[in-house]
Amino acid sequence: MSSLEREIDPEQLDVTSRTKIKRMPSRGHYERELIYQILDEGLVCHVGFVVDSQPFVIPTAYGRLGNCLYIHGASASRMMRSLASGIEVCVTVTLLDGLVLARTVFHHSMNYRSVVIFGTATLVEDADEKLKALEVFTEHIVPGRWAEARQPNRQELAVTSVLALPLDEASAKVRTGLPNDEEQDYDIPVWAGVIPLELTAGEPIASDRLQPGITLPAYARNYTRSQIK
Repeated sequence: MSSLEREIDPEQLDVTSRTKIKRMPSRGHYERELIYQILDEGLVCHVGFVVDSQPFVIPTAYGRLGNCLYIHGASASRMMRSLASGIEVCVTVTLLDGLVLARTVFHHSMNYRSVVIFGTATLVEDADEKLKALEVFTEHIVPGRWAEARQPNRQELAVTSVLALPLDEASAKVRTGLPNDEEQDYDIPVWAGVIPLELTAGEPIASDRLQPGITLPAYARNYTRSQIK
């Protein structure tokens, strides 16, 4: 059975010893819908793994389809070769929503949404699933791009590996709202509150070798991650 055909677990993920939120447990969430939402809005994940007692954490782009997180890279890369061997992996995605300025330095914080995933990845060998995963990857970054750009040829597919990581053991952690100061500190005469942060796109810069007559596509002109929420 391919990873695309995996059965989806119930909406509420089982809490395991690895996914249980121990620090600030009230911020922990195990709803599959929330985990999907965070993953779908993010752009970069960090992949943690250990090879020969040496830990590595590699930032990379990703895509999600159903209950699978897909990552891809050069077939010869250490990360792809190591993960394809079946070693344990930990993948994290974090969205930063604001800086929380409290009345005391101790209670400064950040508003964020994060996901941590544990498991083992499998190499996608089925040609149709591999191509679909690359489409998912492309559409996750820029929706609408796959249909316009040239798709991978046979040689490019041969030197590219795709890994599928099931979203069966995962949890989300979320912090929202205003500062939480100690009661005796609310009278301190200093500004306190939240500086909201969001990822915004700048003005697109055309390639210096763009052919005459090619106009800026709507998906680039109006690009925003808010469309993913």
